[in-house]
Amino acid sequence: MAVCPEQEHPTKAFGWAARDSSGVLSPFKFSRRATGKNDVTFEVLYCGICHTDLSMLKNEWGVSMYPLLPGHEIVGLVTEVGSNVEKFKVGDSVGVGYLVGSCQSCDSCSNNAENYCPEMILTGGAKYYDGSTTYGGYSDIMVADEHFVVRIPDNLPLDGAAPLLCAGVTTYSPLRYFGLDKPGMHVGVVGVGGLGHVAVKFAKAMGVKVTVISTSPNKKKEAIENLGADSFLVSRDNGQMQAATGTMDGIIDTVSAAHPLLPLLGLLKTNGKLVLVGVPAKPLELPVFPLISGRKIVAGSTVGGLKETQEMIDFAAKHNITADIEVIPIDYLNTAIERLVKADVRYRFVIDIGNTLKSSS
Repeated sequence: MAVCPEQEHPTKAFGWAARDSSGVLSPFKFSRRATGKNDVTFEVLYCGICHTDLSMLKNEWGVSMYPLLPGHEIVGLVTEVGSNVEKFKVGDSVGVGYLVGSCQSCDSCSNNAENYCPEMILTGGAKYYDGSTTYGGYSDIMVADEHFVVRIPDNLPLDGAAPLLCAGVTTYSPLRYFGLDKPGMHVGVVGVGGLGHVAVKFAKAMGVKVTVISTSPNKKKEAIENLGADSFLVSRDNGQMQAATGTMDGIIDTVSAAHPLLPLLGLLKTNGKLVLVGVPAKPLELPVFPLISGRKIVAGSTVGGLKETQEMIDFAAKHNITADIEVIPIDYLNTAIERLVKADVRYRFVIDIGNTLKSSS
């Protein structure tokens, strides 16, 4: 295995970043840290665009630091490894998702749930251990600690696998954790977007009956014929919702817009679970009576730890699950962001970094 001697000098890198909360991205030169003894350095080939990127670009949560270089659905090929790296070698297909650091000592980290560590370090727009700013995957090179890198199986196409590092594990994790993965169970998926479409694919691969719940009747054909859902409910149709009362073991709610929870709670069986994975900008109203009258649970979930993320990727490879994507050149990035605001994508934009970023530089 080719091992990189620990370098002393940072690596020049190139990407696209936003300079302020307008969210407009443009070419940006910066430096990656030298490959450390525990680091994996890889050439970025593809990076997915997540709705979280949009929120960070616009500083919707009030935590963004500029210049901001987003991207946390990053895949590519290893070019260097540090002397202590054991899991990866030069030439391996790898990926980095939502986080690149955690304390490694808290209860969450000890239980392979680094994504819930109070000191979790985001892949882009956060402060790293050395005080430097983390830059995400809208760039040509990535350096990350081996612990936060996952292996991409050879049979998964890298472009279609990239969104699984966020959208995939965000939906896979609650299906597993809340026990909604048993064959014969009935699970609802609210929303057919970047998260919802992979939720349907994972649930079906687990042997679960899946009903897609949407405000848009015109998505029925797509949900059933293309994604493989068993049935479809129009959430604004009171008759359809009433007929499905008490039929679902659980619901994965992927919607990030304001929406009522009461109709969804009515779909659950006794002991049913409504799991929120979308992030609405404003608080949702939570009616208590339907919870206590049916011993129902409303919960939240976000991405997954590294062990679970690797498990998810391996499961996806076994069942030939990839995201439905629209591959774009880097020069189309700002237009893609504008389209994402309008939900005008089926279902995930993926930037072709390897073939288009270099020409831009």
